[in-house]
Amino acid sequence: MSHRIYRPAFRAFALAPIIAATNLFQFFQMPMIAATPATPFQASPQDPSMLTLDRIFADNEFKERAAGEFKWSKLTASYFTLESTQADGKRQDLVRVDAAMGNKKVIVPASELVPKGAEDSLKVEAFEFSADESTLLIYTNSKRVWRRNTRGDYWVLEIGKLGSLRQLGGDAEPSTLMFAKFSPDGTRVGYVCENNIYVQELTGMKITSVTTDGSPTIINGTSDWVNEEELQIRDAFRWSPDGRTIAFWQFDTSGVRQFLLINNTDDTYPKITSFPYPKVGETNSATRIGVISAVGGGVRWLDLPGDPREHYIPHAEWTPDGTHILVQQLNRLQNTNRVLLADADDGTVLTALIETDAAWLENENPVRWIAGGEKFLWLSERDGWRQAYLAGTDGKSFDRITGGDFDVIHIEAEDEKNGWLYFSASPANPTQHYLYRQPLSGGKPERLSPVSQPGWHSYEFSPDAQWAMHTYSTFSQPPVVELIQVSDHKVVRVLEDNQMLRGKLAALKQPTAELLKLDIGDGVLLDAWSIKPPGLNPSITHPLLIHVYGEPASQTVRDKWPGERGMWHWMLAQQGYIVASIENRGTPVPRGRTWRKMAFRQIGILAAQDQAEGVRALLKRWPYADPARIGVWGWSGGGSMSLNAIFRYPDLYSTAIAVAPNASQLLYDTIYQERYMGLPTDNAENYRLGSPITHASHLQGNLLLIHGTGDDNGHYQGTELLMNELIKHNKHFMAVPYPNRSHAISEGANTVRHFHGTITRYLHEHLPVNPDRTTKAP
Repeated sequence: MSHRIYRPAFRAFALAPIIAATNLFQFFQMPMIAATPATPFQASPQDPSMLTLDRIFADNEFKERAAGEFKWSKLTASYFTLESTQADGKRQDLVRVDAAMGNKKVIVPASELVPKGAEDSLKVEAFEFSADESTLLIYTNSKRVWRRNTRGDYWVLEIGKLGSLRQLGGDAEPSTLMFAKFSPDGTRVGYVCENNIYVQELTGMKITSVTTDGSPTIINGTSDWVNEEELQIRDAFRWSPDGRTIAFWQFDTSGVRQFLLINNTDDTYPKITSFPYPKVGETNSATRIGVISAVGGGVRWLDLPGDPREHYIPHAEWTPDGTHILVQQLNRLQNTNRVLLADADDGTVLTALIETDAAWLENENPVRWIAGGEKFLWLSERDGWRQAYLAGTDGKSFDRITGGDFDVIHIEAEDEKNGWLYFSASPANPTQHYLYRQPLSGGKPERLSPVSQPGWHSYEFSPDAQWAMHTYSTFSQPPVVELIQVSDHKVVRVLEDNQMLRGKLAALKQPTAELLKLDIGDGVLLDAWSIKPPGLNPSITHPLLIHVYGEPASQTVRDKWPGERGMWHWMLAQQGYIVASIENRGTPVPRGRTWRKMAFRQIGILAAQDQAEGVRALLKRWPYADPARIGVWGWSGGGSMSLNAIFRYPDLYSTAIAVAPNASQLLYDTIYQERYMGLPTDNAENYRLGSPITHASHLQGNLLLIHGTGDDNGHYQGTELLMNELIKHNKHFMAVPYPNRSHAISEGANTVRHFHGTITRYLHEHLPVNPDRTTKAP
């Protein structure tokens, strides 16, 4: 939610009563079921061959390492990164690294990042350079705004000038500035504070309030909750190429109904947070784009067609010559995307492109300019596969670049100078990702990712597309991060090999991990993965646990390192569980438009059917999987899917764990739910049938509900309504609310460890490895 899977890196009402056949105290005192043939739940923490919850979630022994914060230079073949000083591991120097040779030069020593009167240097969370790379913008002291930490403090520093470190914002409160960025000439910085846009001069530090009407209901330069969550609109203002004007989004949330979150834990009396949240069928914010002088004054509003409350604006960018703004406007049903070229002087618009789909359109086309702004790159499924096109701003030219029976997953980069388009695709295996390139003029695609490395490849390109940070992993091998030369994919140097993690994995009794395909009939093959106990004994039966997501927002079956969540699945396999995940139709895998859009107007219906058929296919394949001990668990949309599974297929699933589910689709937001289901007035029956709460009376097995009471995304309200429905039908269940936690259920000391302990205990109790033996819980 956005029905996304939470990894956690995913997103609280009063402490709810625990409703169950037993109370919470009894739940955590119950004896748990032992594994066969040993009792690994009591494994010694010193045993390097066995995984434990503490090793995974408290000691972080199996957390993979990334390459760290870096930024490509736009002027030279180099990149900038932060490195710990030799004298003090807590402080970091900013270093320039030559891409080809690896030579390093300290650009900003840690000593220059110490504010006047302070003892410690700033903790740099992100940084950006001015266009000429003479001035550095530093982001620190960040605070979360809904999903991400997008509010914080900004400092500027002139490279090579001692004592030039200065904080932006004047007398603004700490951690209140957002999305600061240099003007094109590097003499000023624009930022958002308290719903207004400001510009601060770097000579004299004068601050100008560019917009002045920001308020609790008028948002300038950033977005409201639903546009941030579902369209990823956060930074919502753009400097013009000449730096004289600023284009910005404005959201008017007046008329949008407020949702309340109750925090019972931070004070003696509850605290209430209220924010505009449009549930399906309700009133949206009015959204528009304005152009204003960088010194303030009147706003020229773009003359965009239609009702501003019935359209969304996911993208807007200046043309390179600064005369126009290219705007994408989605209608409310998100099946039509109008690409409009707006005159920056008078606001008039011309149509450059109209993209339509009988189902829905995804927000997948950030503006990428070609030919000096006369053309732009575009992704479309109009021929049944997602392909790359070159569109003209004149509204006439529209030429396909890529072609064939495969999907372009993402455009990774364009190298106009040398005539190349770089994109990710995987024509033969939708569980994998590879880098391809093809001439911008069309032609045959060429795979660059090594044939000897089947799995998942991701890239972060340099601005000139000559270099890239390449990350490679598989379902059973942790990531390697390396710098490559793009033209021939030559590895220049390895930046992180996760050798320490590999050593720990090598010491484990490793489960058997595999990717497979399941035939569910009618010519439908579903991708799946499985993790089986080490040395599985086929003469005894094992419980089968299904990890599910199943909605159009994310993919679970990937030949990619699964991280700590995967380590938890490994731990369960060591204890005797078979763990599997099945990719149903309607998920965003590169299998063509028909596969993805099959879920249109039937979210929660088709997916639940596919999942059930997939489980039956696994049972036919694995006689050692016990059909009487099948469990399912998922988070967010996967929590909803887990509910649909156990409610609608009580003969198949005996146990379900639903984390942060959405019990009724009528409770979720406009942009996500209406995109895939249409308006509730036009699709009322499928809204009803796809909502788990409709089928709650059919519960026969064991159900554990887990929800953060401070969840701003998929609200705890839905879980309480589901509790009432289950109570009405005398259906017993367990419910564990996490007080004031968000959708991620990650805030607070020991929360992540406790959460995984909760679900592990529940599995041991209700989906036992050996029903005839008991022992203490982990």
